[in-house]
Amino acid sequence: MTTTRRALLGRSASAAVAAAVGVPLFGAPALAAEGFDPRPGSDGVGDPLYPTLGNGGYQVVHYDLTFDFTPVTYDFTAVVRMNAQATQDLSAFNLDTDGHTIDAVTVNDRAAQFALSAGKSGQELTVTPTAPLHKGTPFTIAVSYHGNGKAPRTSLSGWKFGADGGFASAVQSSRADTFLPCNDTPSDKATWTFHLSAPEGYVAAANGELTGTDKRPDGSTVWHFALRERMPTELLGIAVVKGTYLYGTSHAGLPLRHIVPRGEEDTYAPIVARTPDHLAWLEAKFGTYPFSVYGLHIYGGYTDALENSTLTLMGTNWFKLNADGNPTYENTMVHELTHQWFGDSVTPHDWQQAWLNEGPAVYYAALYSEERGWSRMADKMKATYAKLDAIRASDGPPGRPKGLGGTNIYDGGALVLYALQLQVGQRKFDRIMGLWPRRFKDRTVTSEDFIGHAVDVTGDRSLDPFLRDWLFGAVNPPMPGHPDWTAAS
Repeated sequence: MTTTRRALLGRSASAAVAAAVGVPLFGAPALAAEGFDPRPGSDGVGDPLYPTLGNGGYQVVHYDLTFDFTPVTYDFTAVVRMNAQATQDLSAFNLDTDGHTIDAVTVNDRAAQFALSAGKSGQELTVTPTAPLHKGTPFTIAVSYHGNGKAPRTSLSGWKFGADGGFASAVQSSRADTFLPCNDTPSDKATWTFHLSAPEGYVAAANGELTGTDKRPDGSTVWHFALRERMPTELLGIAVVKGTYLYGTSHAGLPLRHIVPRGEEDTYAPIVARTPDHLAWLEAKFGTYPFSVYGLHIYGGYTDALENSTLTLMGTNWFKLNADGNPTYENTMVHELTHQWFGDSVTPHDWQQAWLNEGPAVYYAALYSEERGWSRMADKMKATYAKLDAIRASDGPPGRPKGLGGTNIYDGGALVLYALQLQVGQRKFDRIMGLWPRRFKDRTVTSEDFIGHAVDVTGDRSLDPFLRDWLFGAVNPPMPGHPDWTAAS
């Protein structure tokens, strides 16, 4: 996500962890005699910034979403099917949802009891299967539901609407639940398949590869997509719009597919054609792009930029030359593409680790800009250094933010990397950053992982306290090589 977006969508960080709902057990006495102690899963996984985010007791392995959307009226009907595994004995479990009417729920193809409870920042769907689930047991969930994209939500919505009567999803950090019941936490990554219907005149888009289309008797088309790499819910990127697909390949042969506004293909084709060069520039630093497809979705119903896995969402407002006539919007394209390695493939375990996403994206966008003569990295970092002390005091340091969307995570995270580069030198820094997305591909990570990684790669134990001071300290440490840099009073 870009630095212009300072408040991410999400549940209130001040919300307390809700108590798990107690549910009567089916066959409890007999199971207890066998040493089985089933209990409901928790509401919330203990995210430091969003305590009620996600759900305990299980992990989702795969989501399969069927979504039938009607443009202009914004009505939809949907079914989400999940393959999951219990991580504890369960009598019941929760799903995050907001703004949907739940029609039916099954667990292992048997009808299950369910109940909705409202909170300050979303809803909890409590599901009680006909028989408790054992720890380690795989199980399936299917939820049939319907709703309207413009219906009120308990909290902010992830729906973004254009003048075309369509929509695109922008759900970071915790608004995937406005599209589907799910386990809405970055710590639970899964593979995905999508089946999205679009009437004549519209196209559908989603994360992953387009695997086929089916024409229906009413003239609408069902578009099928598969994301074979694991993705957290916060990177959900689905849409039904009046758009045109533009195709290509990277210099290394990666399939590219972009969606641009219909009728404006000539405007945006030269812009998306810059993607192969951006990919080559980043692959030289981080290794092979970590997914099987990439592209941009340029949409007039959105005004920010967001790194949805394999399909970056950007508003049409971005693509203007600067005062010097330079296409500095490419910095944002590189920022979001960097996220495919830092954030999408290697994902923060919780939202207090968000600098691991935004720091590299800001740093490498600034480096790209410097190499093209559009700006100077040192000027940007010096300006950030001057103001970061005050931001540490108000918003928390880069590695321990009090909330999301602030300078401490974005420019402050980049400043940590800049300090690291000056401390260890360019060669060692490039090795730290280049090996990180390869070593931790498809995993969730923390600041502790990054500190340990830097020490392992360089063999320099002094980087442990160095990085801790920069990430968690109340004030800026001295900038290596720049003793004259000071914080603003």
